[in-house]
Amino acid sequence: MSERTTEQVPAPQRRSAPVRTCIGCRKRELAVDLLRVVAQDCETGDGSHLFVIVPDPRRRLPGRGAWLHPVSVCLRTAERRRAFGRALRVSGQLDISALDKYLENRHEHS
Repeated sequence: MSERTTEQVPAPQRRSAPVRTCIGCRKRELAVDLLRVVAQDCETGDGSHLFVIVPDPRRRLPGRGAWLHPVSVCLRTAERRRAFGRALRVSGQLDISALDKYLENRHEHS
């Protein structure tokens, strides 16, 4: 019978920072490096629904969120792939103009 004298004891687990996936480029990043976006339902008056995709930089808005690198390349890729509807689980007309404007202003100030 052999006795194990050097037993590996796992180090205490530290709480790691949350990791999210960008819906544009599909790369996984720390949540602090990504922008959270949510869909807000707006009535159009004719009975159809319009979902406005808005930025949530403080990560406090209610509802299902999706994550995106705050650059126009990822925004365009997500738009082309129709990723917003799938990630936010909404269907219908999507308006990304508020998100587009937010990214434009953010780029000008950096």
